[in-house]
Formats: sequence, C-alpha cells, structure tokens
Amino acid sequence: MKIATWNVNSLSVRLPQVLDWLAANPVDALGLQELKQTEDKFPFVALQAAGYHAVAHGQKTYNGVAWLTRQPVQAVVRNIPGLVDEQARIIAATLDTPTGPLRLINGYFVNGQAPGTDKFAYKMRWLEALHAWVSAELAQHPRLLLLGDFNIAPEDRDSFDPEGLRGSIHHTPEERAQFQALLGLGLHDAFRLFEQPDKSFSWWDYRMLGFQKNRGLRIDHILVSAALRPAVAACSIDRTPRKNPQPSDHAPVVLTLA
Repeated sequence: MKIATWNVNSLSVRLPQVLDWLAANPVDALGLQELKQTEDKFPFVALQAAGYHAVAHGQKTYNGVAWLTRQPVQAVVRNIPGLVDEQARIIAATLDTPTGPLRLINGYFVNGQAPGTDKFAYKMRWLEALHAWVSAELAQHPRLLLLGDFNIAPEDRDSFDPEGLRGSIHHTPEERAQFQALLGLGLHDAFRLFEQPDKSFSWWDYRMLGFQKNRGLRIDHILVSAALRPAVAACSIDRTPRKNPQPSDHAPVVLTLA
C-alpha cells in the first residue's frame, strides 16, 4: 500500500491538482497540510466522487490538516491531547489494513519564524508536547506513521545552503534535536532508509527561481515505527506537481509498504 503527505498551501486553490494527482497516483492514504479552510468549506463531495473518504481539522486562512483514505478511518484525534492550542495542526486516525491497523498521525508543524522569538518558543513547546504524545501513541499502536510538513531540515544534506543557513529557522540545533528525539522513540526516517539522489528536497521558495535552481529544503517527512520498518519498500519525493501552473511550494512524499 502507499501512503503520502503533501502540504498543498490552500486546498481551495489546489483541489484540482490534488484530484489530478490522486487519479495518477491512487494512494491508499494521503495526509494534507495547510488547508487554509474550515471544515464547512472542505470538499468532501468532490473527494468522495474520486473514491476517497476524508476527515479534516480546518481553520480559516491558516493551517488545517486532513486525511484522505480509500477506506474509512476510526479513532480520529484532532490536535495534541492536553495541549491548549488554537492552531489546527494535527489529525490522527486508525486505518484498518489486511495486515493489521495502522495509526496515522498527520502534522503541520509550527514554522517558528526565527530563533529567539515567541513563535520559536511556541514551536519548542509544541514539539515537546508532540514527543510526549507520540510516545504514548506508540505504546498503544506499535504500527504507527508520523508524517507531514515538519518545518525542520534534519541534516545539512537536507538544505540547499547548509552553511549559509546554519542556525536559521528550520536549521537550528534545537529543531534538529527535537527531530532526533522523535527518532529516539523508535521511529525511522523512511526517506533515509534508501539511497537517494543528492539535493533531494520537498520544498522550494516561490521567489528567486527557487524550484528551477533547486534551492530547496527537505522539510516534509514520513517517520515509521520499528514495527513497520521491515515493510518499507520505497520512499520518494514526487517533484512533478511542483511543475504545475500555480503549484504548492511543497511536493508530495510517497511511502510504499510491502
């Protein structure tokens, strides 16, 4: 089966592209981020016509996450339990599969703006709360995936300019330590389980010909639990939608489970 993540940077704008991509790539589950719409505006009918059930956690103008799945999901959780947060950043659900249930956690991680700001402090609090919650989720659901737009470039090779951007947002030691802490729970970066081309990125700035010059970052990730790691057959970034007219600034990341 195939599971993907994609920050669409406004589902209202990008819905035709999402439907086209699903028609060409009929994944079993797709986690969307940055919907930028409330649930009453969410295109449930259009997605159902395309063969997908959907659960969403929307927010006007900013944020918002959703799961699109071939089969209905259960035990849906919106946002991190116990964390007071007005931002729609997390949606989790359980998907039944022939090999057992999968716990799917989809997150639009806090950007953080810049080190030393209130937004960066919020990002650290949010990541700490996420770590504690994911640890508890793993205890209940050994077959677990954590995916989404992490807004963290975990290593130097995940940035087009690691020296010039060292210490800036997405590249700080604090953010990278939080990413490593998630791996310390027993999760694995599915993309790095395989040999990958150099300068493999999932996000490119709209400005200064970022995509054309491949001035990007790998900030969209799929982490798999130890119980799922033997089933991981492939993980890749699909750059094709980034070539569309009016694209999202992110590209989908696709995981294949044997």
